[in-house]
Amino acid sequence: MPSNQAEDAGGVRSVQRAFDILSLLTEDRRTLTIREVVDETGLAKTTALRMLQTLEHMGLLWATPKGYAAGPALWRWAHLARNAWELPPETVQLMRELGARQRETVNLYVLRDVHRVCIAQQESPQPLRHVVRVGDELPLWAGASSKVLLKDAPERLLERVARSSPYGETHVATLREWAAQAERDGYAVSHGEREPGLSAVAVPVTGGSKATVAALTLSGPTVRFTDERVEEFRADLMDVARRMSERGFEHPLT
Repeated sequence: MPSNQAEDAGGVRSVQRAFDILSLLTEDRRTLTIREVVDETGLAKTTALRMLQTLEHMGLLWATPKGYAAGPALWRWAHLARNAWELPPETVQLMRELGARQRETVNLYVLRDVHRVCIAQQESPQPLRHVVRVGDELPLWAGASSKVLLKDAPERLLERVARSSPYGETHVATLREWAAQAERDGYAVSHGEREPGLSAVAVPVTGGSKATVAALTLSGPTVRFTDERVEEFRADLMDVARRMSERGFEHPLT
């Protein structure tokens, strides 16, 4: 490998390692010790220490007596992300009202490569509910929202999604069928396709060009998604999505 390519590969590895370390921080784990980083990333102790010191120097981590915590530089990134992805108050209110009426979790997904990304959520008030965190990436090979988002997908993307699925390349025929059905019906339903016992109903949200830019969904335990309730969910979702589209739905990918 030429030296410049080797340097590029090393640089990519370093970036990946840095994000691997940062991703270890969660709401339940606010600090990281060097031992935890070594054990969970597989890095040598000297490499882990060097990466931690670099991240601290950049302000992405902060050394405390208990370990390394999220650094102040992340505030700036969080502020930029919030400004870029925050939905208009009217859209948030529509989702809040939908969740209150139907008492199931409301999610809004957008397409990103072979994944769908949750950009907004209104949790169900019921104790047994489906929860996806904002920013989570879910696969496109199953689920009501995937069927809606793949409606206009090129063949190459469908093939890549199929290869990423547990079913392999042959799954592309099913994806085509699901996408075509969603286009004909104007909505999609799933029961236990990705997780047993989980159901969802999804409808498209369109942009100025009338192309699908997001999927609005209601999801929850399959036991509550009877045929009658699914029809009620569908009608309410389509009305809310129409109002969102009419008001102008925007996000960084449109």
